[in-house]
Amino acid sequence: MKKLIQIGQWAVFIFLLAATALPCSAADTAVLRNGFSIRHERRQVIGTITRLYIDGDNASFVDVPTAEIDHFEAVPAESSPREPSKAKNNPSQSQSPAQSFQTATDLNEVVKAASGNYHLDPDLVSSVIRAESGFNVRAVSPKGAQGLMQLMPQTASELGVHNAFDPQANVEGGARYLRELLERYDFDLIKALAAYNAGPQRVEQYGGVPPYHETKAYVARIVRDFNKKKLAAKTATTPRSSESKPTGTPVPAAKPHKTAPQTQAKASPAPSQ
Repeated sequence: MKKLIQIGQWAVFIFLLAATALPCSAADTAVLRNGFSIRHERRQVIGTITRLYIDGDNASFVDVPTAEIDHFEAVPAESSPREPSKAKNNPSQSQSPAQSFQTATDLNEVVKAASGNYHLDPDLVSSVIRAESGFNVRAVSPKGAQGLMQLMPQTASELGVHNAFDPQANVEGGARYLRELLERYDFDLIKALAAYNAGPQRVEQYGGVPPYHETKAYVARIVRDFNKKKLAAKTATTPRSSESKPTGTPVPAAKPHKTAPQTQAKASPAPSQ
């Protein structure tokens, strides 16, 4: 009997592994263990992570630990990711924040909305979320930072975020704070990220990234993840552009303009230890 159970368990495991390794034939939703749902066009398992491609040309993706994915669901053709939750208009139906968030929209829509409000690159905000909480809406750090973008209670209060575990409010507040830091440091992404992690006081005390291993590793991790997304987007568009233009030396991206920026990481890495 035990052998039959073990065989059954292995069969289920192999089936799930094969399912996650194959690309989606149509839009699917990855339902995470923390209650999130991430809509994507296809997916690919790379080591211990599953890469969810948000669009069809591989220009944007989100890396999620495979162990955090509960299951996948096909998205009905008539469904809309922006359709509001009916439960919001019915007080008799009580849902947890994660459940109501999953019904209303998905992480991509929340990130896009907040990024648009504060003129940030959605890939950058997504990379910050990954480094801060690993997409865990209930994440709490030893120092008390809460939610997706790990807002400290005082910072959350100053940003008008009353419930840091509300995904929409948390990402909105975190994006606003990141934008404020970028403006404070003349759109120097390295300094802004260091201040997000260690606080503006430390950045100003040391005139840049503080000499803390945690902060240096944090900045490098986000820049690496963000640049990886940009490289994938560039690679996805190369075949189309190469048909009309000969291959040549790439032109460096211009520094974002202060008035209407699309934030981009600078080419230089975080300071070495």
